[in-house]
Amino acid sequence: MNIYSKKQNWKIILLGVALIIGVLTFVITNNLAKKLSVEERKKVELWALGMRQISALDNDEKNYTFILEVIKNNETVPVILTDKDGNIKAVRNLNPDKEKDPEYLNRELEKMKKANKPIEITLLDGNRDYIYYKESILLTKLFYFPIIQFGVISLFLLVSYLAFSASRRAEQNRVWVGMAKETAHQLGTPTSSLMASLELLKLKNTDQTITQEFEKDIIRLEKITERFSKIGSAPKLEKQDIVKLLIQAVNYIKARSSKKISFTYNFSESDQIRVPVNASLFEWVIENLCKNAIDSMEGSGNIHVQLDDRIQFLFIDIIDQGKGIPKSKQKTIFQPGYTTKQRGWGLGLSLSKRIIENYHDGRIFVNHSEVDKGTDMRIVLRK
Repeated sequence: MNIYSKKQNWKIILLGVALIIGVLTFVITNNLAKKLSVEERKKVELWALGMRQISALDNDEKNYTFILEVIKNNETVPVILTDKDGNIKAVRNLNPDKEKDPEYLNRELEKMKKANKPIEITLLDGNRDYIYYKESILLTKLFYFPIIQFGVISLFLLVSYLAFSASRRAEQNRVWVGMAKETAHQLGTPTSSLMASLELLKLKNTDQTITQEFEKDIIRLEKITERFSKIGSAPKLEKQDIVKLLIQAVNYIKARSSKKISFTYNFSESDQIRVPVNASLFEWVIENLCKNAIDSMEGSGNIHVQLDDRIQFLFIDIIDQGKGIPKSKQKTIFQPGYTTKQRGWGLGLSLSKRIIENYHDGRIFVNHSEVDKGTDMRIVLRK
């Protein structure tokens, strides 16, 4: 399992823990809300009993202080008392500023009819009244509390994830830039020494074929040093012939690959398409893509390089006949540290993405891939 997969697993575990906490909170709060709802109905039933007792007392009777206290005790549950014909006789715990508004009372009554079954009161004269009620503000808040809490937890996780990702990217950038600059510095000294040695060989009339090969290697080292030195700083973009750069990069890989690897194009060497790029870094991207394609084909197959020239954009496709990339991995492959090889740090595609998207304002992605059939890697550049 690579480093990136381990990080993904930790994210999934943390998300799972957050979901468990949210679900448990919802279940516990929901049970409390149900219990409180039962208690509120009992309170309304007690209120109804008090109203029934009041109707049963004679006007001369004095012993109804306790009953009035029971009725007054309901300070939270909104209730409406109606007669058998639905006419409102009394209300309690509704908006005091609107208790005289018939439209408001009728709307509240309809809500209460939908919310709970009414409590019936049989009066002394045989008539019946009905008490309608709805959940108190406290119960309503308790009902919505887990939803709000779950939203807060989700927002916290999102903000934490974004902050962590931004911090991690910044740290990666610092590491990459430092590593690249140090690599360029370390390569600079032996390259200078090799250039001096080459000049000595030329002065001694050494075989020209040897000095020419020697010079090619030094030029290559200089180019590698230049590439690493540009990481971390915005490179200068100049209008370049993309056809020429593609052929140069492919020929370099071709000369160092198996004869079983063939390269084909949908364009000719005489074509010209000029696009603002940094030649050194762009060739690096093409070399990385071609190396990955060769590894995917295990040293045997065809790599097709294709250009699609549009008005504002240029599409460059590197198409191989290799193992292909599963859909679930097509975005993961660009993450630092992701690799399927036994050797390597998994930085090739990540660096390529950085070069194309950060430095050239373009895009690089898996345009199409099928397992055991091949992959089409696409680069999009602005013209």
